[in-house]
Amino acid sequence: MFKLLSNKRLFVLLIGIVLFIALMGLTLAQRQSLSWPEKFVRDTTGFVQSIFYKPAAFIAGFFEDIGNMKAIYEENEQLKLTAAQYQTDKVRFSGMEEENKRLQEALNFTKTQLDKYNYENRIAQVISVSSDPTDKTLVIDIGSKDGVKPGMAVRSIDGLVGTISNTSNFSSTVKLLTSLDAKDPTSNAIAVTVVGKEDSFGVLENYNPVNGTFEMTKIGEEDPIKKGDQVMTSGTGGKFPKYLLVGKVKDIRVSEFGQTRTAIIEPAANFVDWKELFVVFTPEVQE
Repeated sequence: MFKLLSNKRLFVLLIGIVLFIALMGLTLAQRQSLSWPEKFVRDTTGFVQSIFYKPAAFIAGFFEDIGNMKAIYEENEQLKLTAAQYQTDKVRFSGMEEENKRLQEALNFTKTQLDKYNYENRIAQVISVSSDPTDKTLVIDIGSKDGVKPGMAVRSIDGLVGTISNTSNFSSTVKLLTSLDAKDPTSNAIAVTVVGKEDSFGVLENYNPVNGTFEMTKIGEEDPIKKGDQVMTSGTGGKFPKYLLVGKVKDIRVSEFGQTRTAIIEPAANFVDWKELFVVFTPEVQE
């Protein structure tokens, strides 16, 4: 009986081998179509692959899109920074160009004054301007360490601005000409004359804030001054420099008794929008 069972197993094994060889022959042979087992296996495999491939592709695409969005965001942020920097640089370069032009004009002006009048004009930056209408002063960034002393004249490119009232080591206070008041005992009048008519004489001692003009008083009856003349400092007394432009004669008025006249002077300097000023060092006042 055991021998019979052993023969059956051998028979089944032989049949399996034959079928396997036949199947290999069918598979390896050149055919126009697949066998039904191959079709079944391939379709089953394809279906299973499609189930897993599509979600995997979607997930991979999703993370790829996230990566692309992050790159676009970073690029956008960089472009914003570049645009902001460009705007900053544009404003800065424009300001530098304007300041460079202004300083070149100031330098040329200073050289002209040095050659013509033998005065040293030292440039100073305006630090602050008093907002108190009764305190008509401003502060500049050079002081006693630079040789600045009280009483020195201060001017802009256009004309006389004021005088140094007090100094510290690194800054100075400028008392503006707009503080001139004949009724104020602390106000110091300035001797002036007419450009090209140095026999003309007067005193600058008042400022009219209503119309923004100076008053040149004590003008003699025979004085040659007339409307349109330019008025400058006369240097009388030697403590204040000569040839500093004050303004232009706008009008001339005769005093009540007809013995003296008063000239209304339109300032040459602009008393707003301060930037750079010059402290005038005269030969009599050394550094």
